[in-house]
Amino acid sequence: MTSPDDTPDTQRRIQQRQDERDQARRPSQDAGGGAMQAGARKQPEALPAQHLEKPGRESDLELAPRFQAPDYRGSGKLQGRVALITGADSGIGRAVAVLFPREGADVAVAFHTSTGDAEDTRRHVEAEGRRCLLLQGDVKDAAWCDAAVAAVIERFGRLDVLVNNAAFQEHADALEAIDDERLQETLDTNIGGYLRMARAALPHLKPGASIINTGSVVGLKGSATLIDYAATKGAIHALTKSLASHLIERGIRVNAVAPGPVWTPLNPADASADRVARFGQQTDMKRAAQPEELSPAYVFLAAPVCSGYITGIVLPVTGSVGAI
Repeated sequence: MTSPDDTPDTQRRIQQRQDERDQARRPSQDAGGGAMQAGARKQPEALPAQHLEKPGRESDLELAPRFQAPDYRGSGKLQGRVALITGADSGIGRAVAVLFPREGADVAVAFHTSTGDAEDTRRHVEAEGRRCLLLQGDVKDAAWCDAAVAAVIERFGRLDVLVNNAAFQEHADALEAIDDERLQETLDTNIGGYLRMARAALPHLKPGASIINTGSVVGLKGSATLIDYAATKGAIHALTKSLASHLIERGIRVNAVAPGPVWTPLNPADASADRVARFGQQTDMKRAAQPEELSPAYVFLAAPVCSGYITGIVLPVTGSVGAI
């Protein structure tokens, strides 16, 4: 099995090469302000100019992402169910891992190397009154994916919801910067990992179960600087529709959420500090989302009482009009 320690070294090499390319490039400043606030509470509009070393820890962010959704009230939509969420130590995955137990589910938190963030996620899951299992490993490793699902079955006796969320992202100023090491890391993590986890989980999913994939707005509209990442997100959208057709006769629904810019460690561990400070201002709402603004969409797609007649969709939560 691949050692979890190998991947951070690979990702840091990729990051270092791109950081060197970025040093001479200072993007122009865009006008900000006028951000839209339409949620249950006002969300941050200004982001810190901060660049993180990969893989990026939530605990290192100067502005802590909001994931607790204090205004969200659970109503037992996932009572007695079990969910496995990859990339759940931080960001969107952590926010989903908090709302699922609020709706009555036990949660397995799969993560790669950020043990401190994962432990913090576990504390929040257990504070919701449900059980939590931590699973450390690499979705690029098929044997680990099989073992992770087996551990969930051993601990909880069932698996009802798989959320594929783990991802690798590194921008490129030119196609020539995407060497084979970077290409392989992006493809094998983002689309290969989703396929492996779905394959491992499938024998244990019963009628009424759900698979939810995290896509992206860049998988809908493309990105000039995230060419390989956007390509994998487009592939995830196609995978969602294909698996939905493949599994519909087995009573298993497959859907995706396509987030716009969200304040998680993923982007500060990619973009320069200057770009991070303007992250999300290009949306119609003129700000990045907080993770707690995405997680209810995952509850909706996971809960049969909400979306039992929905499969094969890509739900855009992008902060902009006309995302599709």
